[in-house]
Amino acid sequence: MRGQVTTQFLDEFAAAWNRHDVEAVLAAMTPDCIFRQSAGTSPEGASCVGQDAVRQGVQSVFITFPDARWTGATHFIAGDRGVSEWVFTGTGPNGYIEVHGCDVFTFRDGLIAVKDSYRKQRMG
Repeated sequence: MRGQVTTQFLDEFAAAWNRHDVEAVLAAMTPDCIFRQSAGTSPEGASCVGQDAVRQGVQSVFITFPDARWTGATHFIAGDRGVSEWVFTGTGPNGYIEVHGCDVFTFRDGLIAVKDSYRKQRMG
């Protein structure tokens, strides 16, 4: 069993996303992890369940936004829950976007069990 999740752990998780390091992202997550993306066909966004599905979901973000960056990350942790706020920038099929968003986490055994993403997107 790993120790408690720290803000340093979340900084390292954010750095893995900025490196587009899929394996480092997955190493921070439980085997039965859930990644709820901020967009999708349901009100919850697209949900990826388990390491294989989360791998595909993370890779799809990097394919859609090859220059994806998350900056200004701040975190807080309360027991087995946590939040990271960030600014996402990237160029996708419809051009450049800038998004202020957050991830709401559920932790288990020192890893991320659920990453649930929310966003506010600048239009125009």
